[in-house]
Formats: sequence, C-alpha cells, structure tokens
Amino acid sequence: MIWDFRGRSAERTAEHHRIHLDDFIRMEKLNQCETGLEKVSDSYTMAYMVVPKDMVPALREKLKPHRGQIHRQ
Repeated sequence: MIWDFRGRSAERTAEHHRIHLDDFIRMEKLNQCETGLEKVSDSYTMAYMVVPKDMVPALREKLKPHRGQIHRQ
C-alpha cells in the first residue's frame, strides 16, 4: 500500500504518516507488516506499508492508500 506526498513538505509529511502507520501496526498487532519511505525527489516522497496479500482488502478499506502494488521478496 502506497501513499504519495508531493510538494515542499512531502518528506516531512510522509515521515509523519509513517509514524501513524507504525502506530496502527502496533495497535492491531500486525507483526507481519512493515513500513518504509522512498524519497523520489525533493518534492515527492512515498510512504508505504507491506502487508500479506490476504490482508489487503480489509486494510485497504481501513487505511485508504492512494495506490498499491505487488511486492515480491
């Protein structure tokens, strides 16, 4: 699940969003999930959450990501 942040404060906003995602993981005891950031440019940073495929529908409804993609390890 991916959240896109653009503009001068994109990186700070993405970092803040990641804090909320980490809090959600702890509260819901989703130990199999992880979060991260990817800075694409000075004005574009993505926050992401890697989740098991079977959890995607429920978490997508709760967390409203901007988009998603399949992650292969």
